[in-house]
Amino acid sequence: MKTLEKRTDIILESSIDTTDKLQKICQLLYDEIDYYNWVGFYFKNGDKDELKLGPYVGAATDHIIIPFGKGICGQVAVSNETFMVQDVNEQDNYLSCSIDTKSEIVVPIFKNGNNIGQIDIDSHKINPFSIDDKTFLENLCKKLGLLL
Repeated sequence: MKTLEKRTDIILESSIDTTDKLQKICQLLYDEIDYYNWVGFYFKNGDKDELKLGPYVGAATDHIIIPFGKGICGQVAVSNETFMVQDVNEQDNYLSCSIDTKSEIVVPIFKNGNNIGQIDIDSHKINPFSIDDKTFLENLCKKLGLLL
């Protein structure tokens, strides 16, 4: 993960615009970690209590808007804490984006102490995420909070 962290730092430090940076981060994570089968960002939609889909890589999703509290992403918008689900079938409040998704990790992004969005990663494997994934993604989101 250290090499990957350096590569995301290079993207964050580049002169391209923010949307392109986010898209490149999605693509890098999708390409480099074989169990990251969908990588995307959701951001707070203005003053509404909902998330709006941002840049992503993976299968198309119908979940362009997610109300706070709905699904794993909506729960993170309310709890302000990383949520790692090793088996989505064990979650009552799971919002299915794909029949292939077996697990999900969602990490909030804070700017000036406010939850402004999150990175959402789905996997087609059960129990793929480790503490290393959690730590890496939380560090990435801290850096994103400074950028956004």
